[in-house]
Amino acid sequence: MKDERTLSFDEFDEVVNPRPETCDFDRVVEKALSRRGFLGGVMALGGFAALGGTVLPSGAKAAPNRFAFDAIATSTADDVIVPPGYKAEVLVRWGDPMWSDAPEFDHDTRGSAASQERAFGDNTDGMDVFMHEGHMLLVVNNEYTNRGIIWGNNPDGKAASDDDIAKGMMAHGVSVVEITREDGAWKIVKDSPFNRRITPQTEMVLTGPAAGHDLVKTDADPSGTRTLGTWNNCGNGVTPWGTYLACEENFNGYFSSSETVQDQKPVSITPEMSRYGISTNDWGYGWAKIDNRFDVAKNPNEPNRAGYVVEIDPTDPNSTPRKLTALGRFKHENAEVVIANDGRVVVYMGDDERGEFLYRFVSEGVYAPGAPTDELLERGTLSVAKFGEDGTGEWIDLTPETTGMADAAEIAVHSRMAGSAVGATTMDRPEWIAANPNMAEVYCCLTNNKNRGVKPNAGGDETPAMGPNPRAENHYGQIVRWRPQGGDHTAAGFEWDLYLLAGNPTVHSDAYAGSDNITEANMFNSPDGLAFDSNGLLWIQTDGNYGNDGDFAGHGNNQMLAGDPVTGEVRRFLTGPKECEVTGLTWSPDRRTMFVGIQHPGEKGDSHWPEGGSSVPRSAIIAVTREDGGLVG
Repeated sequence: MKDERTLSFDEFDEVVNPRPETCDFDRVVEKALSRRGFLGGVMALGGFAALGGTVLPSGAKAAPNRFAFDAIATSTADDVIVPPGYKAEVLVRWGDPMWSDAPEFDHDTRGSAASQERAFGDNTDGMDVFMHEGHMLLVVNNEYTNRGIIWGNNPDGKAASDDDIAKGMMAHGVSVVEITREDGAWKIVKDSPFNRRITPQTEMVLTGPAAGHDLVKTDADPSGTRTLGTWNNCGNGVTPWGTYLACEENFNGYFSSSETVQDQKPVSITPEMSRYGISTNDWGYGWAKIDNRFDVAKNPNEPNRAGYVVEIDPTDPNSTPRKLTALGRFKHENAEVVIANDGRVVVYMGDDERGEFLYRFVSEGVYAPGAPTDELLERGTLSVAKFGEDGTGEWIDLTPETTGMADAAEIAVHSRMAGSAVGATTMDRPEWIAANPNMAEVYCCLTNNKNRGVKPNAGGDETPAMGPNPRAENHYGQIVRWRPQGGDHTAAGFEWDLYLLAGNPTVHSDAYAGSDNITEANMFNSPDGLAFDSNGLLWIQTDGNYGNDGDFAGHGNNQMLAGDPVTGEVRRFLTGPKECEVTGLTWSPDRRTMFVGIQHPGEKGDSHWPEGGSSVPRSAIIAVTREDGGLVG
């Protein structure tokens, strides 16, 4: 086995929970590559075009272009590159103190548990900006930490003490910081009364159908209503009433079991745990060594209390975050919130694992400014997407009647099994979802899936190349979009197409070259982050292969691009430093600054960004501005 510190989350899960290879791979590849619509042409689906072709809304006219920048080339430099006329500056880095009584980051020791708890967290991901009584608050997910970096001061790059383990734990969670701009430069406001670290030890409440259910009761919380902490938060969402949604993704990799294996099978690992990737081994963080709740042999229900969307009020540092079980339990990427025509709240969500599903939540109540909002994300209907080959699809409600499950609580806790029960479409790792602010359509990054047509998902559901996942052994990814029936986000039906297929036209001439709007000038792989700006441009961030050779020759480092949903054009705007992921995107209220996350630079050991020299690589938020002071996006 590879060094566990270099394995991705998905790779580690598949090592400890291998899937049988049951699909006829050659047959699936032949079928995928023979389909007319995926050989660089344009195929009409449900009345609007696929693969980069676009039918304009009635009365609309396509402008020559809507981009306020010149496209840049790919890069392999250990730096952030932006177009001429723009500049990028670091706002805040992992380990930067948020209060005056916390020490500056120590490159030799990487700090301690105590210093990390008072400092900005690691590996930034989803984020957003909130204005409150004249204060600008930046809320950022701190998804995880690279063990070989945070413990890189130790000879073997592993935890040498309980404090090392606790330091890694405190680097996870969410950071809330006040920010300000002085003399043309952005900085955090130390000691702001709004500054807050939310960690795996922060008290939270469980809400919705699973709250109080036997599946979430533990010895420490026999009521099943209160829990501790959030971790591995990936993307995010924002509610109309001004709260932040942090999305728990790969929560499983922090649990382990102290139980002795019997008959070559760990008794403590149930089929339900296996479906979520929980095994006798964690990813090397060792949290069970300092906190028994991460030992499933001692606390088998504890994993059922993780894997949710967490609602946080950034304006009240004393507020208790709320885990929203009504939105389902799975590896949440982000939570895209829209208000339907009738006022109900709709949340679109993806389960970021190979072969998992797309979900939608529709509230029972309606949103009215100033009215109570607590129950809007506690009571409603969770459904899952099923895509047809003909460009249509439907949302299937997950109820006891459709799933055969006992009640809404069981569906909330075991949402993956509910999706399998109703025959949901297995997807190529559904990541960020973004709703177009100018029309009723929604986009989702399907980042990649090397197992497409090769192996079933963790629940045994087959993964044939079809519909929105047309390519077997998909290493490049694609972006699917759908338009709800009648423009109503609560409708059961929708029409779908593919906005683009990522690929490499310099290496391939078939479906793996990508769609027509992918060229040698803008090619990339593994679309991940996704966000619309106020002008309706779609910003695409990547988390893919940066080897820059073979199938990925010419792709360079990970990057951020902008796409025009009307014309299909895509341009590269930013490239990140070596071995990073570009993820997380938001804007200042005046739209003159774009905040972008740079995650895990040097994850394989080949970066010293952002400080250079022999410094420790550190994830960071950068502020991108125009030199003329104009709008960005």
